[in-house]
Amino acid sequence: MDGAHDLGGQQGFGPIEVDSVSEPFNEEWEGREWGMAQCALTPELTIDWWRHCRELILPEDYLTRPYLDSWAQTDFATYIEAGWISLEEADHRGSLIEVDEPLDLPPTVSVEDILKDERNHAVRYHKVVESKPLFSEGQNIVTNKEGVAGHTRLPRYVRGIKGAINAYHGTHVFPDLSAQGKTTHQHLYSVVFACADLWPETHNSKDKVFLDLWESYLTEA
Repeated sequence: MDGAHDLGGQQGFGPIEVDSVSEPFNEEWEGREWGMAQCALTPELTIDWWRHCRELILPEDYLTRPYLDSWAQTDFATYIEAGWISLEEADHRGSLIEVDEPLDLPPTVSVEDILKDERNHAVRYHKVVESKPLFSEGQNIVTNKEGVAGHTRLPRYVRGIKGAINAYHGTHVFPDLSAQGKTTHQHLYSVVFACADLWPETHNSKDKVFLDLWESYLTEA
């Protein structure tokens, strides 16, 4: 979606703050929010629908709250919309929830066990289709110049830019329609762009940017 939520390649937001703390989260609640978000994706609540809902957050709200706080806002919105919880249940304003018995917490597991479980339950989004890919490795392409009203995985900073097909990944769920509840598959490519073509101030750079882009985003150069 075109808006404040697509900041890739944008200037004027200051340096990225990087610290040396080894902990994965700044606050304890952030870890719980991340874990909750991983458990909630279902055939009805797809990652594309979740991203579309997150992109509906007002810009002044989206740009001024912590990253995982906007995740929590999106989670509650999608859970209420799906009927999993009510607005009243979500709006308890931090009041403590009393339980009669101790919570049945899962046993502590190792990082290795978690990674193994993730691999065993990984969701695959590819599918074999009859249509042949329009592009081949090494072919020059140009990305669509126009924006879209809904969710898309084509960043603004590469629109209307010439690139080349670096690799072909088969056919995968098309996120633009998946966000609308429509499951279709398109050919997916790894496309390489020269940084000098993306940002004029890097005209002497030999760096390159690789993006995975769906076929309808591309035309022959």
